Amino acid sequence: MRGADQDRTPETCRHRDSESERDDVTDIERVGVVGCGQMGAGIAEVCARAGLDVKVAETTGEALEIGRTRLYNSLSKAAERGKISEEERDATLDRLSFTTDLGEFSDRDLVIEAVVENEQVKTEIFQVLDQVVLRQDAILASNTSSIPLVKLAVATSRPDQVIGIHFFNPAPVQKLVELIPALTTSEGTISRAQALVEKILGKHAIRAQDRSGFVVNALLIPYLLSAIRMFESGMASREDIDNGMELGCAHPMGPLKLSDLIGLDTVASVAYSMYEEYKEPLYAAPPLLQRMVDAGRLGRKSGSGFYTYG
Repeated sequence: MRGADQDRTPETCRHRDSESERDDVTDIERVGVVGCGQMGAGIAEVCARAGLDVKVAETTGEALEIGRTRLYNSLSKAAERGKISEEERDATLDRLSFTTDLGEFSDRDLVIEAVVENEQVKTEIFQVLDQVVLRQDAILASNTSSIPLVKLAVATSRPDQVIGIHFFNPAPVQKLVELIPALTTSEGTISRAQALVEKILGKHAIRAQDRSGFVVNALLIPYLLSAIRMFESGMASREDIDNGMELGCAHPMGPLKLSDLIGLDTVASVAYSMYEEYKEPLYAAPPLLQRMVDAGRLGRKSGSGFYTYG
């Protein structure tokens, strides 16, 4: 993704018409999403279905076409199942545009980064966004599940406008969004982000401290790692572990199936970030998880993980 250095000027700042029905809620109507993988596509769909103008960026044309197809298929399935009408599907698709050039995000009111869980990659993206996004009060958000937000914030010249907006997979279905302010994030940025999440996107927002894992993953990741250790030690089969939690604790999905859905590389990355922050043994990734990631067995997205997928 490319981006050119540009100066932000007041003339480039857009303002919603005073008669708009959303003026009392939020002035955000143009959203950029960096990344069109599983999470990025889901976030883009949520925003476009809510009536926002959404531009999605990927690194290559090939990745962009894969993401475009992912979005089209998701919306078509929603229409087939009666979740939305065919007219709503078509209107949502019309609100989506695609690019490989981050420079096209110059007019965005909010940009949400949703790329691989890698601090260096995310930092570089935020540095580019800081240069190309021209609106002076634009929000730069990350969908990170574990990386400290303050590290991304201080990579920009506007650390008060950086915040974590963490969606859950699949984003069009899951109601929860974690809002994670950095130490530098302003109250104005927090209130605008919360208004968008709750009143425009229709999600339930919870506030989390800028600590690795935030609320949900700080509870979830140790549970997933414990299940992987149990399977690794031979204490129980993968089916018995998952059935035990599904049938015994009424979980909708067992921990090994859930790990496959999340992506084993993501589980390992979050575990690594949490272990680096807290140095607690329960956050350390088991050897089996590391070997599976090294072998490219990442779960559903690669076709195999703890289970095999078509």
